[in-house]
Amino acid sequence: MIITDPHFYLIAIPVVLLSGISKTGIPGLFGGMAVPLLSLVISPLQAAAIMLPILCFIDLFGLRSFRGVYDRPNMPILLTGLAIGVVIGILIFGLVRQDVLRLVIGSIAIVFALNNIFGWAKNRPATRTSWPRGVFWSSLSGITSFLAHAGSAPVMAYLLPLRLDKRIYVGTTVWFFFASNYAKIIPYYFLGQLDTSNFVTALVLLPLVPVGVWLGVRVQGKLNDQVFYQISYWALLGIGVKLFYDGMTKL
Repeated sequence: MIITDPHFYLIAIPVVLLSGISKTGIPGLFGGMAVPLLSLVISPLQAAAIMLPILCFIDLFGLRSFRGVYDRPNMPILLTGLAIGVVIGILIFGLVRQDVLRLVIGSIAIVFALNNIFGWAKNRPATRTSWPRGVFWSSLSGITSFLAHAGSAPVMAYLLPLRLDKRIYVGTTVWFFFASNYAKIIPYYFLGQLDTSNFVTALVLLPLVPVGVWLGVRVQGKLNDQVFYQISYWALLGIGVKLFYDGMTKL
């Protein structure tokens, strides 16, 4: 049966709109907080299940806007790590407490963001493409994305220091999370996540997706590179604080 609680939709409607903006406007600005916010009114597992079809639909719009736009040297690295992370996520699904997961990934996001906003990392030269670093961070992203759709912070931790062109950076994250989300569909189905109630509820929210994606493209096109990266680092910090707080309060 579809969810009918009005409190759910009070949160779910802005969540879907802002998730669309996050996908194509400022990746990481909101995507990592969707499940935690929905968890205020439903269980985290149900929140993740409802968001998966929505995220998959958002990805189609993102690919249309960023067709062929991604960093070619880094994509094989990211997809290799993603595959490793998804496999690990499948194996440990149901064994890892989500509050512990939020606490760990939130800590990583906070430390990385603070270093770039206030610390030594702020003025350091751009880093280079690296298989070890890329596979590590994208594997972590695959794990956290599979378990809680919270994969933004790890992949941002690798990509942001590369100082990619703004559009290339956005396109790379769009393609990465397209692969990530569609890789979850079959495992989620066999794990019982995509039952009728969750799937139908997701379908009800889908008409909001094109609006959010359109707003995201508009925002992305109006920001210069310096403002773009500053917003991205502060967004990463906000995601980290939220995840850390949720993890600590539920331990």
